[in-house]
Amino acid sequence: MGVLVWLVASVAQAGDDGAAEADALGRSGRLAEASAAWRGVVEARHASGDARGEVEARLHLSETQQALGRYHDAVAVLGPARELAQQADDPVLLASVHGALGAARTATGPEAAARADFERALALLDGAGATRTEAVVWLNLGNLEAGSGRADAALRAYGRSARRAEDAGDTTLAVRAHVNAAAVGVRARTDAREVREHLDAAASGADAIPTSRDGVYLLVSAGRSAAELAGGRPTGDLRRAHAALTRAEAMAAELGDPLAASWAVGSLGALYEARERADDALRLTRRALFLAQEAASPESLYRWQWQLGRLLRARGDTAGAIGSYQAAVATLDTIRFEMASGYGVGQGGFREAVEPVFFELVDLLLASAPDPSDVAAYQQRLLDARSTVEDLKAAELRDYFRDECVDQAQARVASLDTVAGGAAILYPILLDDRAEMLLTLPSGLSRATAPVGRAELTKAARSLRIGLQDPASSAWQRPARRLYEWLVAPIEAELAAAGIDTLVFVPDGALRSIPMGALHDGKRFLIERYAVAITPGLTLTDPRPLDRENLRVFLSGISQSVDGFPPLPAVPDELTRIQQELNGGEQLLDEVFTLERTEQTLREQDFNVVHIATHGQFQQQVDDSFLLAWDGRLTMDKLRDYVGLFRFRETPIELLTLSACETAVGDDRAALGLAGVAIQAGARSALGSLWQVSDEATAELIVDFYARLQAEPISKAEALRRAQRALIADDDFAHPAYWSPFLLISNWL
Repeated sequence: MGVLVWLVASVAQAGDDGAAEADALGRSGRLAEASAAWRGVVEARHASGDARGEVEARLHLSETQQALGRYHDAVAVLGPARELAQQADDPVLLASVHGALGAARTATGPEAAARADFERALALLDGAGATRTEAVVWLNLGNLEAGSGRADAALRAYGRSARRAEDAGDTTLAVRAHVNAAAVGVRARTDAREVREHLDAAASGADAIPTSRDGVYLLVSAGRSAAELAGGRPTGDLRRAHAALTRAEAMAAELGDPLAASWAVGSLGALYEARERADDALRLTRRALFLAQEAASPESLYRWQWQLGRLLRARGDTAGAIGSYQAAVATLDTIRFEMASGYGVGQGGFREAVEPVFFELVDLLLASAPDPSDVAAYQQRLLDARSTVEDLKAAELRDYFRDECVDQAQARVASLDTVAGGAAILYPILLDDRAEMLLTLPSGLSRATAPVGRAELTKAARSLRIGLQDPASSAWQRPARRLYEWLVAPIEAELAAAGIDTLVFVPDGALRSIPMGALHDGKRFLIERYAVAITPGLTLTDPRPLDRENLRVFLSGISQSVDGFPPLPAVPDELTRIQQELNGGEQLLDEVFTLERTEQTLREQDFNVVHIATHGQFQQQVDDSFLLAWDGRLTMDKLRDYVGLFRFRETPIELLTLSACETAVGDDRAALGLAGVAIQAGARSALGSLWQVSDEATAELIVDFYARLQAEPISKAEALRRAQRALIADDDFAHPAYWSPFLLISNWL
């Protein structure tokens, strides 16, 4: 339900019949028709040579495209508008275009580009006297900060927006700024008095809210924030929430707008759900669901399907609840990653808005599983639970990379249930009150449960990660044993009985940011007992063995200090030794390792091994993740484009190795970058590190890995295991800080 407030009103006037019709269609909520009408206006004004009028029409068209969730289209529409506005020498008009670009790029990324657009708009508006336009830019900048989790910065931006809007006499815009600030404040758990001040300020201007879809959304957002502040308690906040939502319902009814009505009615249902008034909550939720279907709005539909599932579960209607949850998951699959900016200001990001739907369904499926004696029904229930988490993992990768194609390789995927008889696939599912382990063996799927909730397990994983990174510390030992007891000990007997030699983890949450091979049974590391690999998801893996007959390697790296990063003096020797082990290969080192030369080399030659020995960082936002080249940063988009050149060739990349990268500590989402990079680049496997270790230890392990892979008919996972065990046996590198961060990702064969 996220609603952006646009700059268009400050620059665009509906000056002809086509524009008036397009404007009326948009205000009535007929967005697809409005989009088509505004395209016609753009074409007409372009043909007449009305440059300013074309810019204004493009701003309106961009607004409509964003309201439809077509953010990339909105950016494309604004490109020509920026050029025309520059030619017009009108700083306010140009600021409006930059502000609209920033709003669209808040959804598409990169974040840095959106921020640059907002900053450019504010610089152009400085002293221009266009206070309303400035207020809108500050508002949308606040939305960017809120979406990136920077609550304090968002609140400052909303405060400036409210003051500028009041100066401009735009009460509705000021109300929007206060409503957004309240939503962010509630979620960030800031001072409740500050949140109430924003809600009071919004309420004082409520009479000015127009009867419109945006007006409904304003009231709904205010009502939801007040309800969350009340926490279900019969307080003034609860009465405020009920009043705002009731007025929103009446306004939507007056408009005859089913989409707006679905948000108002469904939010009232959520209010009654919190008050445990089940009958009223069910009645309102079913009505909201019907309205969302009538409006053909999956963004609202999934919420009411989810809400209905919760209500039915509370009533003990397990079958009905499962059906509703599954309908919500199916609806989410139609929304895809561009929903990222549509969660609504203050409503949280992907994890807060979407992840609970999947995990609540999985919890329900497993909690109500048939008796194991009914083998067929029990196995099917486990498969249903696992496939639900698979859907979540695929959606999470799409959301992180903002790339609808990160899982397009699924067409080539074989079922991991039927490959590699010596491997077991362990699928930990972290729920609030327990950890469920789904284990795939050659004989079928089984289940084990550990009495540890997500919060406690996450705390142990964080402690393990911190302890492992310090070569002088033994603080890793206790969390390594606890995690072993929870995750591996319950399945030890099954692994032994099946003769398993390789454990493939499909990690979730905090488990993504730790090396599973460092788990410890009190005597040995897990890597000393099994070859270990991880995969982001079963349906995101291409399980075919390595073709050793003709390995062709691309080697690149940085040994000198670049861009403030320390030197990596062992890199030249690392690359030379790998070149010797693999009988040649193209090498780009230091000043030769440029972005242009890398692209040219990968475009013109066929390689099936790509090795990059340089500093790299994976952060919470994919825009902040990169590998360091001599002349700049190799972003994930560029890496996808360069290495992805091989995606559609007959011989794809077998192995992508990143030998000096690191993932942000304590950031589960950042780990998606390392885990998903092979998929995004179209590589069958990736070898990377969770943190940077001495480049001497890195060189020893990596070269040994390649040597074993070339010389012996073993899997990549086994080659890594043997290289890691060699370091464990070396007194200089026995501490897990040196050998454990190296992860084999995706295809382990």
